[in-house]
Amino acid sequence: MKVIIELFGASRNFSNQDFLEFNIENNATIKDIRNKMVDYLDKNFRGNENFKKIVNSSVFCSENNNIVSDNYKITSNEKIAIIPPIGGG
Repeated sequence: MKVIIELFGASRNFSNQDFLEFNIENNATIKDIRNKMVDYLDKNFRGNENFKKIVNSSVFCSENNNIVSDNYKITSNEKIAIIPPIGGG
């Protein structure tokens, strides 16, 4: 099935669009999406460690804007958002 990952904050550097699209297995979870994104970064950004840190430290939100855990099961054609940590000071 297809899933669209909406990119926010620092994750917008992962694409020239504001989203990434992946084909995933049925019953895939957010953890599976994290792994897909890391694989994508390995292929497209030569394993940029800073980008991988962003993926691994980000939270993900479902279409109804709820923060979801790594065990959250994604439904068919669902949009998921990645929300990287925000620094400031």
